[in-house]
Amino acid sequence: MKSYKFQGSFEGWIRKIMVNLCLKHLNKNKAIEIENLDKLYKYKETESDIVEKMTSKQLLNNILTMPVGYRTVFNLFVIEGYSHKEIAKNLKIEESTSRSQLAKAKLFLKNNLNENDFS
Repeated sequence: MKSYKFQGSFEGWIRKIMVNLCLKHLNKNKAIEIENLDKLYKYKETESDIVEKMTSKQLLNNILTMPVGYRTVFNLFVIEGYSHKEIAKNLKIEESTSRSQLAKAKLFLKNNLNENDFS
């Protein structure tokens, strides 16, 4: 609390601390395995943004079933609003790896949904 300078929102300050602590924990415990297949495959964003079509309950249930690498990048990019550059720096990976993990996460979500989910 001593380091809070009453500039900006308290919520934003706490969020930044929590995200950084979680990232340090993941890195320290090698709990995150990120596939680096960028040299073999090129990934592009899904044509339609599947996330926008999902309810919050569908999204949360599907996020929880993702592999840790996909889930970490997805949460940092989509939910926390980090850039690929920031994610790469925090996870000690390449920016292209962050992008491909996000594309794989979106594909994972798309593959886990039935067409009936949006009717």
